[in-house]
Amino acid sequence: MVDVPAAGARRGVAISFRGGGFAPVSITWVSVLFFVALVGFWQLASSRGWVSSLFLPGPLRIVDALKDLAVSGELTGHVTASLARIGAGWAIGALAGVVVGGLIGLFSIWRSIGVPFIAAMFPIPKIALLPLFILWLGIGEAPKVVTIALGVFYPIAIGTYAGVDNVARTLIRMGQSFNMPFHHIVFKIVAPGTLPSVLASIRISTSIALILMVSAEMIGADRGLGTFLLTAGNLMQTDKLMAGIVVVATIGLCISGLLTIVERALLSWR
Repeated sequence: MVDVPAAGARRGVAISFRGGGFAPVSITWVSVLFFVALVGFWQLASSRGWVSSLFLPGPLRIVDALKDLAVSGELTGHVTASLARIGAGWAIGALAGVVVGGLIGLFSIWRSIGVPFIAAMFPIPKIALLPLFILWLGIGEAPKVVTIALGVFYPIAIGTYAGVDNVARTLIRMGQSFNMPFHHIVFKIVAPGTLPSVLASIRISTSIALILMVSAEMIGADRGLGTFLLTAGNLMQTDKLMAGIVVVATIGLCISGLLTIVERALLSWR
């Protein structure tokens, strides 16, 4: 049987590479161009009166409000209070989620208890539990931190035990065949294989933490970005309201950028 060369090969024409699909990359100039165009159109609509400045102030008014808040020091106090709450709540929830998720992934008895418990409790809106936490823990920082921690716990626990389940069993069996101790298999095989799933769940949990932080501060706090947003909205100070939203979005963007750096460092082996 004689192989018939491709038409392109017979003519001496190079065949184009067709294996570059499913590898999207981020194009920085496209992102910047879209953002600049969006803000420019927003400012144009505001300055031309297409949109009432009472309902949607233009970017320049929001920048002026941010400057006034920064100079007065009001914004600094709210941001500091919010960052302290989200930092404490996220750290507690993330640590508990990784530990419990790892135990569920590794041990049958923990899986038998943990999976049904998480399935039952995860759908409950965590902010709905805040009044109960206030009743149990009193009015202070503890109820808000616990609410944030609880919201962070579930996605990280789910991501962790799902990551353990997705580790190739052939690698685990190979380690067992070489008589590797259990803790070596966990830390040298299971943990690296689980890391991408854990980092993905951490990225999701930070958004949940921001949402719960703002919601909790709107209900039971005298200081914080949630309190600031609620007060500005009640007083119809939409420029300050939008300034607060910009600050929350900036915090989320900074956290996302930091997580991207961490992912690149920890997952360079991929």
